[in-house]
Amino acid sequence: MKPLSPTEAWLLRSGARLLSPGGAGGSLLVLIYHRVLAQPDPILPDEPDAELFAAHMDLVARLFNVLSLGEAIERLRSRSLPPRAVAITFDDGYVNNLEVAAPILAARGLTATFFITTGFIEGGQMFNDLVIEAVRGAPGDLDLRPLGLQHYALDSLERRRQAIDGILQRLKYLAPAERLRQAEAIAGIAGVSGRMQLMMTERQLRELASHGMEIGAHCVTHPILARLPAEAARHEILSSKDRLEAILGRAVRTFAYPNGRPGTDYAREHVAMVREAGFSAAVSTAWGAASKGVDYYQVPRVAPWDRSALKYGLRMVRSFTQRRARTV
Repeated sequence: MKPLSPTEAWLLRSGARLLSPGGAGGSLLVLIYHRVLAQPDPILPDEPDAELFAAHMDLVARLFNVLSLGEAIERLRSRSLPPRAVAITFDDGYVNNLEVAAPILAARGLTATFFITTGFIEGGQMFNDLVIEAVRGAPGDLDLRPLGLQHYALDSLERRRQAIDGILQRLKYLAPAERLRQAEAIAGIAGVSGRMQLMMTERQLRELASHGMEIGAHCVTHPILARLPAEAARHEILSSKDRLEAILGRAVRTFAYPNGRPGTDYAREHVAMVREAGFSAAVSTAWGAASKGVDYYQVPRVAPWDRSALKYGLRMVRSFTQRRARTV
């Protein structure tokens, strides 16, 4: 990320100063990340590498007041948020959250909240990662017509990215077991090993928590809750909380809806389940900032993907003014 020029730095500082108690104060902006890669990966262009994430966090530390999500929600409730309040969150539980992201956060005195999909602790793997690595490693075109998909030409990096996006969209809304079965079959057709160590272990989760990071729940198998029977959805929510509390020896108070789009990926009944499970707050992927009157069980988040420091900062400042995020 190119450093800010003096003029750009002044512009961002001026914009951030407008986010005062007289303006958009009392608002909370929640950032969402998934991975932070040790090195850039052309197959995953939207995932920041360590250098880019460090530049993001330099800017965040310079312009905003960072709180853990749990503290931020409590202070939003009591109307005691500092100006320009930001919470940083990560979904899924990738080991690079501990090995790459956490040291960058700690070096800047920042904290974050990590939402863990418990079914992949200790060597499990998500269906999307199986698909990504299958397409990455396929030696030639990938004919998935026997699986009810299509023939994918893989003769360029762009076509491999397109194949990944297309396959994931087709598989995402299947039942978790069928989704994983299809992903494993794709890896088999591609001739790629399905064994990867991408997710944190119990020991690594405890280490992450010992560094002052907050741990939240993200279901067991990362299902689309709206596609599950009620009892299966309740099991996903409760079991993830129970396992994390057993690992950490402390209460787990925050939750993230998998995929997180209100009305599409979760419904009102799932919000009720999360509340009844004893969580104090939950986050969606509806875009915007949280302010007075927000549903604390449907807190919006934003995904900062800009590679320019100026655009990244301006997107954050502008997002503070977008305070009517969708709910169910």
